[in-house]
Amino acid sequence: MKNKINFPNDFIWGAATASYQIEGAWNKHGKGESTWDRFAHTPGKILNGDTGDTANDHYRLWKKDIGLMKKLGLKAYRFSISWPRVLPAGRGKVNQKGLDFYNKLVDGLLAANITPFVTLEHWDLPQVLEDEGGWTARSTAEAFVEYADVVSRALGDRVKNWITHNEPAVVAWLGYETGVHAPGIKDPTYALALKTAHHLLLSHGWAVPVIRRNSPNSEVGITLNIGWKVAASNSKMDMDIARLDDGKWFRWFADPLYGRGYPADMAEHFSSFGGHPNGLDFVKADDMAVIAAPTDFIGLNYYGRNLHRSTDPGNDPQIDFPMPKTPEHWTEMDWENFPDGLTGILSRVYFDYLPRKVYITENGASYSTPPDEHGNIPDVYRANYLKTHFAAAHRAMQAGIPLAGYFVWSLMDNFEWSFGYSQRFGIIWVNYETQERILKDSAKWYRTVIKRNGF
Repeated sequence: MKNKINFPNDFIWGAATASYQIEGAWNKHGKGESTWDRFAHTPGKILNGDTGDTANDHYRLWKKDIGLMKKLGLKAYRFSISWPRVLPAGRGKVNQKGLDFYNKLVDGLLAANITPFVTLEHWDLPQVLEDEGGWTARSTAEAFVEYADVVSRALGDRVKNWITHNEPAVVAWLGYETGVHAPGIKDPTYALALKTAHHLLLSHGWAVPVIRRNSPNSEVGITLNIGWKVAASNSKMDMDIARLDDGKWFRWFADPLYGRGYPADMAEHFSSFGGHPNGLDFVKADDMAVIAAPTDFIGLNYYGRNLHRSTDPGNDPQIDFPMPKTPEHWTEMDWENFPDGLTGILSRVYFDYLPRKVYITENGASYSTPPDEHGNIPDVYRANYLKTHFAAAHRAMQAGIPLAGYFVWSLMDNFEWSFGYSQRFGIIWVNYETQERILKDSAKWYRTVIKRNGF
């Protein structure tokens, strides 16, 4: 007889999306241009020339989508606000029609008994602000606080769960170092990316008390992406690569958020690229105290394991243990399916930083299983991915980690950034030509998990 896994009665089961990936209506009703609008419209940036111009047309079909969430029995829905839809110029005049859309969405969710979790910034910065320097400019952090004030004043009476930023590391390193994400800036010296990282964190710290003031009795946090970073052997070279990768993607953001300042080993590492000969000279006197504003939770986005092995001929021994290259063990994003890593990152983050509460704000897998001749979508690999990761999260909870909720990525197939529409993470299938939505078998299984609060 199989063991049944039960979650606490107040555990929050949800699903997540992001504005640019689903909304469409990129230039409708007064919305301003975002960095992702500009980037996607630049030839050669997105696979197949795809854009988010229409995406899932959620701006028009939001009532239908809430109906699907209700059908699934979701307890919560994590979505992001499009900054340029609310403040087309990034600051100043509010676009009331844009704000009205989110007011209606929140009211619709609450009427369906679904708790809204709002992410204020999921990468789609107003292009006007990018033209002024984007996140490399301190003024953008100031503009973010104005934006947070506008949105939390408008929605704060009903929204009680707020995430300031989604994955600031991705914005910094992919947007302002490698250039594979908007705004597409390549700078191998890290000079611009480090300013970006700092201003994102600073804007978070400034915004936290503003949100608390405008939305009494709410909980505020931030979402960081984290992989399970593993050295392929015990060699110093492998261990160093794993440490530096974790430092770049996670510790550089988590350490200052929890009052430790920027990690010294990483500051030294970044300085070796020559971008900041005078050190982190953009950090002002009180900045680190501001960044460490107390929060109510941390959101973690986890997708898999990263094995690190140095290719230096002097590296010995060269051992690694990747999973076999089968669909069960590797998703179509070529990410390793490694559920034990989820237990690992939850434990590591909790015991290292002692956050009050943890949410898995994204976890999911890309598999493009299409509808069969009966219109069913037997996405067994995704269902297995979710089942094994739910079990891994449960193991962490048994060890005392205060995991309060789990948001599957994603509610539905959508625009997957530089991959366009080539990757499908949704538990709901979307036909982009007709905007038909079909519950995949993974969604039907998830509905049962939510209903039983376990499996």
